[in-house]
Amino acid sequence: MSTPAVAVRELQVRLAGVPILTGVDLTVAAGEWVTVIGPNGAGKSTLLRAIGGLLPTQGAVALFGTPIQELRRRERARVVATVAQSPVVPAGMSVLDYVLLGRTPYIPPLGRESTADLAAAHDVLDRLDLAGFHTREMATLSGGERQRVFLARAFAQGATLLLLDEPTSALDIGHQQDVLELVDQLRHAHGLTVVATMHDLSIAGEYADRMVLLADGRVAATGTPREVLTAELLSRHYSATVKVVEGDHGPLVVPVRPRSSPHSRDVRGGW
Repeated sequence: MSTPAVAVRELQVRLAGVPILTGVDLTVAAGEWVTVIGPNGAGKSTLLRAIGGLLPTQGAVALFGTPIQELRRRERARVVATVAQSPVVPAGMSVLDYVLLGRTPYIPPLGRESTADLAAAHDVLDRLDLAGFHTREMATLSGGERQRVFLARAFAQGATLLLLDEPTSALDIGHQQDVLELVDQLRHAHGLTVVATMHDLSIAGEYADRMVLLADGRVAATGTPREVLTAELLSRHYSATVKVVEGDHGPLVVPVRPRSSPHSRDVRGGW
């Protein structure tokens, strides 16, 4: 059996003394796309940060067979690239300079970026429909443009594992599809492994090979999108009324209005 890209065993995370993840097990095969879903507060972002080595944890986390604590920071940055929901951007930084931060693991200390580093940055900007944005300041961009630049930095990093925390949250539907198609193309072309969190369940099911449903800091379900995106599981863990429709690439989750009850509130006044 080949070495998994991610192996998590009995993972526990406490933040400010509060347990966020309790006994999470997760294995992601090399080249696989796994999407983590779950209601707000389930621990999805915390799980990604723990896999990326950004949080103190209990339990075991290994990347491509190496325990994460044995990877130095530069080594880890060549293996895993993370796109957080709201990355910190230095004031006055241009788009090109921000994307070039992704090349930092390859630049010698006190050195400068090479021609190859610049070419890599320009290539991903072009791929993400950001040609002509090179000199723009990050602060002048729209939310969707900024999100694409955040992704460009991760792609420029050249890591084999991508951790994407809500990568399409600020994008319109067209750019959502563009970005996810690009991620999938790069995954197949370069053997990348993707672990993502997403709120849009339908689009998550269209792209993921496998899904993990987190609830209350634990794995509540795992399997293919068809096995996880069921009306019963989503009703139980999201307290939502949905209809699940079979699509070409995966199940489509459609929120439906709950049936009215004779005891429901009359919004025009009173009960």
